[in-house]
Amino acid sequence: MRVISIPKERALGRAAEAQRVELTRRSLLKGTGVLMGTLIVGSPLALVAPSTAWAVEFQVLDVTQGKTLLQMGRVLFPHPQLPDAVYALLVKDLDAAAASDTAMASELRAGIASLDHLAGGSFLKSGPKRRTEAVKAMEGQAFFNTVRGKGVTSLYDNQMAYTIFGYEGPAWEKGGYITRGFQDLKWLPNPPTGASPPPFLG
Repeated sequence: MRVISIPKERALGRAAEAQRVELTRRSLLKGTGVLMGTLIVGSPLALVAPSTAWAVEFQVLDVTQGKTLLQMGRVLFPHPQLPDAVYALLVKDLDAAAASDTAMASELRAGIASLDHLAGGSFLKSGPKRRTEAVKAMEGQAFFNTVRGKGVTSLYDNQMAYTIFGYEGPAWEKGGYITRGFQDLKWLPNPPTGASPPPFLG
């Protein structure tokens, strides 16, 4: 089984570059922890990925801390259709920021400890309701804002999420939207015949 190492620098919105994946065995032996998982066979992402196995290496966080942040990401941005591999990008970006900022590293560690405390001992072992309550209790705090803020770009500005949500990426590189579905309303239930007229080109 090949393990795909999700690179630190990802191509955002560029399908051609996003398909380029770095395979590194030695990268799994460095750092403080490695988060690993697999994609569901037959899922949209698995159909285009070079492998169903993925791995994320951490520089600062350990595996338990990484898993905790991943699950916090799921509470903040609940998308059942998104695999853990996408949420792992959020954790990797947070870890990368902490690697160059000791204050950030301390904030993440303290925030994770608070999540565990609020969840009754272990955020990871808690049920969905308890996790939601723990995260909501931290709303407005610096840790909460850091994770939520990073999540907006980490989760939604990457090719894996585009594949799951069906977003085709930016259109300017392909000549714009006018001939690529600008007026196409086929995504609506039972659209009228005239809902998608041909584009007016002058």
